[in-house]
Amino acid sequence: MDNLPTYTKQQLALRNGQDKPQIWVAYKGIIYDVTESRLWRNGKHYEHWAGQDLTAELPDAPHTETVFEKFKVVGLIK
Repeated sequence: MDNLPTYTKQQLALRNGQDKPQIWVAYKGIIYDVTESRLWRNGKHYEHWAGQDLTAELPDAPHTETVFEKFKVVGLIK
């Protein structure tokens, strides 16, 4: 993972499915591309919005962090 590009939180925020077509979320400093997930259509997943770090929100989710294993890693947060 050392050779992945790094992005600022502001750059991540643009990948919200509205400002840019990509839909990305971060978890524990890693950015995942959830664009193809039907659960993230239009950049929204239940009460969560794409383009942000979801680390603090995961404890309230009905799933574990293993959910991120199905998504492509695209970068790291600076």
